[in-house]
Amino acid sequence: MSDTSPDYPTLQSIGWPWPGPPEEAAWQTVFAAHPLALPARVVEQHRTGYVVADTPEASLKAESLPEWQRPRFPSHERAAVGDWVLMEGKRIVALLPRRTSIKRGAAGEHYHQQVIAANIDTVFIVCGLDADFNPRRIERYLLLVGGGGAQPVVVLTKADQTEYAEDALAVLGELEAQNIPLRAVNAKDPESVAALRPWLGDGRTAVLVGSSGAGKSTLTNTLLGTQKMKTNAVRANDSRGRHTTTHRALIPLPSGACLIDTPGMRELKPTGEEDLAEGGFSDVEALAAQCRFNDCAHIAEPGCDD
Repeated sequence: MSDTSPDYPTLQSIGWPWPGPPEEAAWQTVFAAHPLALPARVVEQHRTGYVVADTPEASLKAESLPEWQRPRFPSHERAAVGDWVLMEGKRIVALLPRRTSIKRGAAGEHYHQQVIAANIDTVFIVCGLDADFNPRRIERYLLLVGGGGAQPVVVLTKADQTEYAEDALAVLGELEAQNIPLRAVNAKDPESVAALRPWLGDGRTAVLVGSSGAGKSTLTNTLLGTQKMKTNAVRANDSRGRHTTTHRALIPLPSGACLIDTPGMRELKPTGEEDLAEGGFSDVEALAAQCRFNDCAHIAEPGCDD
């Protein structure tokens, strides 16, 4: 970490949004309150603390604010992966305002918000074209993304493992009519994954969300060009991969973008801030209403009435 003054061109390589000092008044206020502190980005979030970075190559374990350790402290007010913080040595002394985020109602009996990722440009909603394919789940993810300011892109993985990719695209065709991009890819094939390049330009930040085994870590490895993220083989009985990401992490890509991989989410609770209303995707709702199965993908299952 730098111990003198911010290196803004280098910070831009991990997503800093300006060519120099912050241009938003809210950020300037926080900087003024901590004149000796330096900016860094949260690149990993663990139960016991954080890892931050101010360059793509170097990171360090950071000491969080004492109040973040209190059990009753609101979880959405703690730092999340993608957040910008101010550091004095190894100590986080301030959390900078979020420009965008994706949040959910955290799993459990008591309601509270959980920030999945912060300061992101794009949310890749990843769904496998296998037993994982579920239009209603995709709609729920879109509802979560809708209130946070980032652009959603639906990514259908495992396009090489099914003959029904075109049918699935047709089922979700209404999304593109609402300016929500939709791409079907083979997550292991760099040429196929190149379809995501428009959202992975220099200085941009994207996050991968989706259920366990959807192919997020495989997609990350292909975008990196290396096996950085651990993956497991696809299970023969249901053609799904086993979930392998155990914590959220921000990873610089060769393209100059940053990618945040996240563990699979078993529960999708709304936050109450979503912009999109239930029933916003009428074609998906109509298909679900016609079908007698609750967990149907509506593309090729025996007995499906679509």
